Amino acid sequence: AYRPYHEILAVASARLMAALGHPFPADRERVLPDSLPSWRPFPEVPAVLRALQSEGRRLAILSNVDHALLRSSIARLGVEPHLTVTAEDCRSYKPARGHWDRFRDLSGAAAAATVHVAASQFHDIVPATALGFRTVFVNRHGEPVAAAPTRAVPDLRTLPEVIRDLAGP
Repeated sequence: AYRPYHEILAVASARLMAALGHPFPADRERVLPDSLPSWRPFPEVPAVLRALQSEGRRLAILSNVDHALLRSSIARLGVEPHLTVTAEDCRSYKPARGHWDRFRDLSGAAAAATVHVAASQFHDIVPATALGFRTVFVNRHGEPVAAAPTRAVPDLRTLPEVIRDLAGP
């Protein structure tokens, strides 16, 4: 059954700390979900997203977080996406296909006309590729590429060029 992301983070972090022998006091179990609104994007992200929007690209965010957490993140990006799909919307979490189904329903975009950009092979690249999306794996940590992304990049600096190459002008 669906549970809000902030609840899952609170439970998971409390269980982890307890397993490590350092249980959280009851009033600290929300420390991880409460910290998310202050997380900053990687340095290049706002400028790259602005560049993509200035080229007329439509941006969508498919996220496993809930609306409240996503709003905080979007505020730090400096651009407003055309569409957002959260776990709260589809009542499931990636890699389940609910995010992509809802994206297609709301956007009307065909998978073959869409480029899905993500940093998780398991949650994003594998399922998006299986559903027919072109994919760009953002491999910031140099992990082995087990999925079959259309492209892999170390960060987003070259993304506008990659998108132009994959999707056309």
